[in-house]
Amino acid sequence: MAGGKVILVWFRNDLRINDNEVLTEAVNKADAVLPVYCFDPFYYRVTSFGTQKTGNFRARFINESVADLRQSLKNLGGELLIRVGDPAMIIPELAQQYQVSEVYHHREVAFEETSISAKVEAALWKLKLNLKHFIGHTLYNKEDLPFPIKDIPDAFTTFRKKVERDSQVRLCAVSPTKIKTPEITDAGEIPTLADLGLTEPFDDERAVMRFVGGETEGLKRLYNFSGTENQDKVTQVSPALGADFANTMSVWLSMGCISPRQIYWEVQQYEKANGSNALTHAIVLELLWRDYYRFMFKKHGDQFFQKEGFKGQAPPEAANQDELFEKWKTGQTGVPFIDAVMREINATGYTSIRGRQNAASFLAKDLQVNWTCGAAYFEEKLIDYSPATNWGNWAAIAGVGNDPKENRSLNVIKQAGEIDPKGQYVKLWVPELSVISGKQIHTPFFLTPAELAVYGIQLGVDYPKLIIEPKWQKLADKNASIF
Repeated sequence: MAGGKVILVWFRNDLRINDNEVLTEAVNKADAVLPVYCFDPFYYRVTSFGTQKTGNFRARFINESVADLRQSLKNLGGELLIRVGDPAMIIPELAQQYQVSEVYHHREVAFEETSISAKVEAALWKLKLNLKHFIGHTLYNKEDLPFPIKDIPDAFTTFRKKVERDSQVRLCAVSPTKIKTPEITDAGEIPTLADLGLTEPFDDERAVMRFVGGETEGLKRLYNFSGTENQDKVTQVSPALGADFANTMSVWLSMGCISPRQIYWEVQQYEKANGSNALTHAIVLELLWRDYYRFMFKKHGDQFFQKEGFKGQAPPEAANQDELFEKWKTGQTGVPFIDAVMREINATGYTSIRGRQNAASFLAKDLQVNWTCGAAYFEEKLIDYSPATNWGNWAAIAGVGNDPKENRSLNVIKQAGEIDPKGQYVKLWVPELSVISGKQIHTPFFLTPAELAVYGIQLGVDYPKLIIEPKWQKLADKNASIF
């Protein structure tokens, strides 16, 4: 664009207009802004674990989020340029084509994402162009923390207390009201899931909700949570069954369709008018956990992706772990609550926080399967996957991450009884056991042959036999760190 400054805004996991400092800064400092999103084949490949880097539920959510971002930009007079390929090639090419003066983007923390940024930065440097990094994925900016990254406490409780006491959450960035883009001859099309090597997901009617991608849906969910009948319903329903606001917002947070600060200040506004409650406390706590693991990734790097974590020793592994892992993935372990959780994940791309905790603990502690396999499987399946939250929590549950109590395990049977006391959740996802009443549905392996006969159930025929010895009554009943 002759005679004017053009700033290229490289969108990644920040697919929003509001509280997007990158976009606001670019609009304020440039004569024209070139918004770009790259569908990077790296994220649609098969991993070394044999899993998809991105499963079809999340891929659909991403596509919808990109489409929503494009429409929002158009509403402000702009456009979103879409390309498929390696950003390290695409971004420099576009920078040259549109005579870009500078490139802006949000900094990531996991090593794969930072490696991609480094390659783009190196390619731009050859063109004497700067890649400017912004921080927009956390509630607290790292500059506002009461300690440097290297000294962040490894215990979440210590981190939380110090941050809440000594740091302030910044206000949201002012949203642009108008965006001018250079003249674009080929804006590009959003690839189909088939183009990305994936199939269209099937929407199971048992899902807690149909997660629609994009800032529009995320804001709708955010602004509707307070003062509505839905809030009362959410606080009363089983966490495993309900569309819990504190949990489900993680889906829109994962792709940056909304920001942590937007949620925080909406909660503050609600509490000012109505007072705090268990739900508002849970929401802010979730945001702090997200911050914590992102900062832990800055501190400990790729150790979170190693079996040994940063404890230096990997957990024990079963000799037949491939067989056990397959049964866990497919919901055929013989533990009804765990099977229900895994079947829900497979069918919908989502499950509750406590469901994830128990499934992870069962795999790592009870089955003694390599926990990184489970983390990779969640990476493929979960709509709300983000590297720091997923891998950080798996490492903690496996005992090689941020957990002040060594070798803790969940009593998954007792947990199931607390989460799903009437067995409604298990009946929904393990219908072959639906005739069993009450909490007995969680322990069919403790029923006598005569009792099973009354229900017309034969273990090993109608429902799998338990694949390990039931020893949960001996395990500590303490919650692992949250997802």
